[in-house]
Amino acid sequence: MKRIFSNLALTAGLLAGTQAGAADLFQWQSNSLTYLYGKDFTVNPQIQQTVTFEHADAWAYGDNFLFVDKIFYNGEADANLGANTYYGEISPRLSMGKIFGQKFEFGPITDVLLAMTYEFGEGDSESYLIGPAFDLAVPGFDYFQINFYQRHTDGNRAGDNVWQITPVWSYTIPVGKSDILIDGFIDWVVDNDSNAQGTYHANLHFNPQIKYDLGKALNLGAKQLYVGIEYDYWKDKYGIKDSRFFDSDQNTASLLVKAFF
Repeated sequence: MKRIFSNLALTAGLLAGTQAGAADLFQWQSNSLTYLYGKDFTVNPQIQQTVTFEHADAWAYGDNFLFVDKIFYNGEADANLGANTYYGEISPRLSMGKIFGQKFEFGPITDVLLAMTYEFGEGDSESYLIGPAFDLAVPGFDYFQINFYQRHTDGNRAGDNVWQITPVWSYTIPVGKSDILIDGFIDWVVDNDSNAQGTYHANLHFNPQIKYDLGKALNLGAKQLYVGIEYDYWKDKYGIKDSRFFDSDQNTASLLVKAFF
């Protein structure tokens, strides 16, 4: 799987090299920092503070998204990870419409893409995901995409070769002189995998953010400073089946402050 990712990265680089210059390659980018404070998490310690760096961009042959979480456990250390940990994902997508210079549109579909994700962090959390993706035109939404992934691990743990469906969306609601932004994702792993190391159970992670554009309300600039909440529902978290002996169903919300730069 690592070789597949390396070959795709090389192909993207060669395609990029055919362009006249950076102005033709890069279309836009966005960077932000988010602070979260929440309680009632499961599996890991109940109280958590998280600082998240996010980057998103579009370029001549697709788009990229990445984030890195630094997670602090308040008053209780994780048995495996200690008082804090980190987790991140890198998600490049290659656009068929951009690569071939023609429209891949039918019905609500506005583009067809090859989506990839690399998951990393402390502990046994490294995974590689790859599969088809579709950008959709859904009335009212700023954007809506759906990604289909086949998950791959190093083969020494459960969760290898299972399918995941990941919708991602953004929706803006005007409110007075400002806006409420509702965006987020769903990670739905649809099947199980078992091996000598254990069982990875099908699971559903629903993670929207509801944010008020405080910067716009205070005349400091739109889409610069948000406050709100992040809701986090995770059925059978980490693929651990919930039971009366061990609670792995997560249902919590965190206070949020997010700044773009």
